[in-house]
Amino acid sequence: MNNIQVIALLKANQNKKNIERWDKGSSVSGKLKSFGIGLTVLRKLAKQIGRDRNLALELWDTDIYDAKIIALLIDDPKQITREQAEMQVESLRHGHLAHVFSSCGASLAKTHFVVPLLVEWINSKDTMRQSCGYGLLYEVSKSKKKDAPVDAFFLKKIQEISTSFHKVHKAVQLAMGGALIGIGKRNAVLNASALKVAKSIGPIQFESNSDCEPLDVTKHLTSDYIKNKLGV
Repeated sequence: MNNIQVIALLKANQNKKNIERWDKGSSVSGKLKSFGIGLTVLRKLAKQIGRDRNLALELWDTDIYDAKIIALLIDDPKQITREQAEMQVESLRHGHLAHVFSSCGASLAKTHFVVPLLVEWINSKDTMRQSCGYGLLYEVSKSKKKDAPVDAFFLKKIQEISTSFHKVHKAVQLAMGGALIGIGKRNAVLNASALKVAKSIGPIQFESNSDCEPLDVTKHLTSDYIKNKLGV
C-alpha cells in the first residue's frame, strides 16, 4: 500500500462530527488537517496496512493528523534512529499526537534505545521532551521482557517525580501521573512507593479548557483489580 492509498483509506473512514470538532479547535490543532478518526479505528487500519518503514516516513511528512498517527503505528522499531526521534519530537505541536508518539503502543517505545532516550528526555528542559519521556516511561513500565529495567530504576523515577512534580508544566504533570500508574501496577513494592507519591500530589487537573475529569492516580493504584493482582 502506498501513501495515496492510505490517504484514500483514511478518507473512507472519516468521521464528520469529529472533523467539525477538530476544525473548532484549530487553535490547538494548528495547521494539521484531520479526518476525525478515533485511535481505536486508526489502530485497526494500521494493522490492515502492516509494518512499512518507508511508508511511515512518507505519511509523517503529510499535514494530516490521522496519517501521522498511522505513521507512528506502522514504523519499524528496529529501524527507527535517535536522530529520527529527535526530529519528530521537535515537530510535535498537538497534544494527542504527542501522547500517541510516546505511548499507545506506538513504535518508538519498542526501540532498543528507549530507556536511555526516556532518561535523557525526562531530564530535558523542553516541556515536550519531558512529557514524551514520561510517556515512554509508562510504556517501559509495562514491559515483561528480561531486559526491562529493575525495580531500583523505577523507584528512582518515582522519587524524581515526587521531587519535581510541582516545578513542571501541567502537561508534564499529567504524563508523570500516567507513569506512576504504569509503574505502580508492576508489583507490590512499586505500588506502595507510587501510591505514596500519588496521595501526596492528589488528582491531577487537565488543561483549563478541557472538560476531562482530573487524573486520579490513587484511584487507579487502589482498584480491586490491582489489589487482587498484586496481593496488596
